[in-house]
Amino acid sequence: MTESDPDADARRLSAEAYARGEPTSWFERLYAAAAGGRAIVPWDRETPNPQLADWGRDRDGAGKSAIVVGCGLGRDAEFIAGLGYTTTAFDLSASAIAGARGRYPTTAVSYEVADLFDLPARYLRAFDLVVESYTVQSLPEPPRSAAIAAVTTMVASGGALLVIAAAGDVENPPGPPFPLTRREIDAFAVDGLAIDHLEELVDGGGTRRWCVTFMRL
Repeated sequence: MTESDPDADARRLSAEAYARGEPTSWFERLYAAAAGGRAIVPWDRETPNPQLADWGRDRDGAGKSAIVVGCGLGRDAEFIAGLGYTTTAFDLSASAIAGARGRYPTTAVSYEVADLFDLPARYLRAFDLVVESYTVQSLPEPPRSAAIAAVTTMVASGGALLVIAAAGDVENPPGPPFPLTRREIDAFAVDGLAIDHLEELVDGGGTRRWCVTFMRL
């Protein structure tokens, strides 16, 4: 664990996993190590993702369902539930899900262990809102294209997909993260999904981010 560089543990474990041809195995290793105080999860924030918080301002999800992809320790899922959505949140890492349940013992969120590349049949076309924030950008190519395709399968007819990710112009960049190009953002627009609203934001440090809403007709 390197306190001066909160990304060090994730960078090391992901590099080892990619070298073994196991691009998703490092998530469990990172969360398990963090639970034991041996690593830092760099995206574990005290507040929900800022772009998600801006998107959700004054939004009412009552009577609608939502799912959060790669929910980690639950900050974003709890925010979505707070907007009134009946919320499911999943992660590949059992340690992450255990951590989220422990952090929010009275939560209304249904936290579940699931694999984006082998989704439960009950997730397919099942949700009024799908939130994909920073999960796809953590994966190299392959399997990033397959991850994009899998995310889209959960959006119900008439539903929305929210994608938040680092933005870039280089195909197959070094990472993680692996910033998504505009071509990769457009790849979410399949099977009736179309871009409803697209923003490319630049923070004070010059980092570019996508915040894109898709709607399924």
